[in-house]
Amino acid sequence: MEVKDHRVPVTAGAGEGRTQAVDGMPRGCGKLAGFHAGYFRISLSLCGQALLWKTLSEPGGGGASAARSAALRHLSRSVPGAAHLLLWSVALAVLVGLCALYALRCGLRRRHVAAEFSHPVGVNYLFAPWISWLLLLQAAPAAAAPLCRPLWWAFAAPILLLDVKIYGQWFTDGKRFLSLMANPTSQMTVVANLVGAMAAARMGWAEAATCMFSLGMAHYLVLFVTLYQRFVGSSSLPAMLRPVFFLFIAAPSMASLAWDSIAGKFDIGSKMLFYLSLFLLASLASRPALFKKAMRRFNVAWWAYSFPLTMLALAATEYAQAVKGGVSDALMLFLSALSVIVVIVLVVFTVVRTGDLLPNGGHDPFAPPPSPSPLGSPDSSPREISHADI
Repeated sequence: MEVKDHRVPVTAGAGEGRTQAVDGMPRGCGKLAGFHAGYFRISLSLCGQALLWKTLSEPGGGGASAARSAALRHLSRSVPGAAHLLLWSVALAVLVGLCALYALRCGLRRRHVAAEFSHPVGVNYLFAPWISWLLLLQAAPAAAAPLCRPLWWAFAAPILLLDVKIYGQWFTDGKRFLSLMANPTSQMTVVANLVGAMAAARMGWAEAATCMFSLGMAHYLVLFVTLYQRFVGSSSLPAMLRPVFFLFIAAPSMASLAWDSIAGKFDIGSKMLFYLSLFLLASLASRPALFKKAMRRFNVAWWAYSFPLTMLALAATEYAQAVKGGVSDALMLFLSALSVIVVIVLVVFTVVRTGDLLPNGGHDPFAPPPSPSPLGSPDSSPREISHADI
C-alpha cells in the first residue's frame, strides 16, 4: 500500500514579516490568530478538573451511584466548595478566552481554518471546545441549573454536525478512509459523543443520551481496532505529539462514565470499560521511552496528558462508590491526586514557559499553500511541515 503523508505545505523562507504581508494584519493580530484548535487541550484539562472537584466536594457527588464510599465522604468534608467554584470560574475564563481567540482566527485566517478542517489531526480538535463546554456545564454551580438544558442543545448540535461530516468521510471518501486518516487524536470524536451522552443522561434525557452513546461507541470499536492494526494513518504521528496517546485512556474512561449515567448504576459494562482504561494506562506508563522526545521542549501537546487522567480519576470515583473497599478507595485517591498534580505541573510550566507555548505569528502549522508566483521565484517552492507544532 502506498503511504500517503497528510502534511500541510507552506512556503519555504516565509518569515514573520512575509506572513503579515500575506495575511494583511498587524503583528499582534497575526500572533493572536495563531491559536489553533489544539490549544483547547488547556480548557479540556481545566474543565475536567472542575467536574472532578465538584464530584469530590459535593456530598451527593456527580454520578449515578447513591451511596458514598468512606473515602469520598471524608473528601467531601475536607474539600471546600469554594475551591470548586474558583476552579470552575478559572476554567470558564480560560475557555471563553480561547473561544474568542479562535473566533479571531476564523475571521482573520479563514484559509488556515479551512486547512485545519482538512488536517487529519487538526480536525479532531474542533470537537474540543464543545467537549469543554459540556464538561463545564456539568460542573456548573446549582444556580446555573435552569440554563443547562438549552445550553446542552447549543453545545451538542455542533458535535452532531461534525459527526455527520467526519464519520461520513470515513466510509465514503476514498481519500479520507478511516484506515488512512486514523490516529490517536481521532478518539476526540468519540469522546465528544460520550460527554454529550453523559450530560444528557444527568439531565434526564435518556433517549438523547442513548443516541449519542451509540454513535460514540459504534465508531470507537471500529477506531480502536484500526489503531491497533497500525494502518497508515495511525503511524503518521510525530514524536512531539506522542502525549496524545493518552487519549487511549480518555475514550473508555468517558464511556464508563456515560454508561454509568445512562444505566443509573456503575454496572458490569462500566466496570469493564474502567478496567480497560486501567490496562491502557499501565501499558503507556510502562513505556516512558515512547514520550522521551516529546518531553524535550515544552509545548501545548503536553496538556494532552491531563484530560485523560482526569477522566480516569472521575471513573475511579464512581467505581469506588460501586465497589466499596480499601483497594477501590486507594485507587480513587491515587488517580485523583495524580490528575491534580499533573494539572498543577502543567500550569506552572505554562506560566514559567509562556513563550514556548504561545504561537509564532509567522509560523502557522495550518498555513495553506501559497498562490504560485508568476515570476517563479525561489520563495514560491513549497516545502512541507509535519504535525509537530499542532
